[in-house]
Amino acid sequence: MPANDPARAQRHLLEAPGLRATILTLGGVIERLEVPDREGRFANVALGLPAPADYAAQGPYFGALIGRYANRIARGRFTLDGREHRLATNDGPNSLHGGGRGFDKRIWDVAAADPRRLDLSLVSPDGEEGYPGTLTVRVSYTLEGADTLRIDYAAETDAPTVVNLTNHSYWNLAGEGSGTALGHELEIAADGFTPVDETVIPTGEILPVEGTPFDFRTPVPIGARIRADHPQLRIGQGYDHNWVLRGVPGAGVRPAARLRDPGSGRVLEVLTDQPGLQFYSGNLLDGTLAGPGGRLYRSGDGVALETQHFPDSPNRPAFPSTVLRPGEVFRSTTQLRFGTR
Repeated sequence: MPANDPARAQRHLLEAPGLRATILTLGGVIERLEVPDREGRFANVALGLPAPADYAAQGPYFGALIGRYANRIARGRFTLDGREHRLATNDGPNSLHGGGRGFDKRIWDVAAADPRRLDLSLVSPDGEEGYPGTLTVRVSYTLEGADTLRIDYAAETDAPTVVNLTNHSYWNLAGEGSGTALGHELEIAADGFTPVDETVIPTGEILPVEGTPFDFRTPVPIGARIRADHPQLRIGQGYDHNWVLRGVPGAGVRPAARLRDPGSGRVLEVLTDQPGLQFYSGNLLDGTLAGPGGRLYRSGDGVALETQHFPDSPNRPAFPSTVLRPGEVFRSTTQLRFGTR
């Protein structure tokens, strides 16, 4: 059986009083995440697909671990230490989420497992998808307390390379397959965002959110301004942008975003030590994919809050660096804290 045959995928259940998570070794996918509403009724709030083989064959990265480089790299190329590296392009002229066969398509090894923690490991060989260096990655999913899923990332390399890791879950706090999430209220701890060009690559600017549809400094329903006549919303067909988070990257986790469904009362708080948050409003969900509950997913039926470095950082010296060198260890932590209000 081939090493990355989806038939080899294993499921692991992590369980706490207020949270149950099912994780696949294929792509490290968060397949299900069940949390209670204000009445104590549990529901799965993570969009997904009916079977592991579906994740390998199709789908917009539902629940997956993303690497080597989450988000986009312009023209599928970057220069490091004077040498140009050419990557697989799979998003128009650009490289997206690690290329055609990123970490989301790989079977990860189980390094350790118990009812509250799952440690996954992966070796990405030198030259995979055009990236230099053999990269050794470890990702841990850990339940903290009754209601928090913590994701810890670590990576080492044997040659200079670039790294940007995230989880690409889509959330609908009313429940998977329940319809639109555009009524969810969103708050993002950011005063600026990185505008993009026509191919969704950052221009290099950081613009203030004040006075724009990108101002989520206080809670706003996602759909309230998504159809505003703003050039950035036209490019992304909605929100598909990086917000520049407040605080010092790498100095410990701090609040990044807060998502609330008024109907169920469910709340998701995202905390991270990363410099950016990519908010994607599920714009390209087009009714061609059905979830495990048998309902078709349409635009806005789930939203992603991806904690990460900025897109195209390898080509933007002014952005926080994503370079990793031998002897260094890339580390990152994100916490997903669920509750009700």
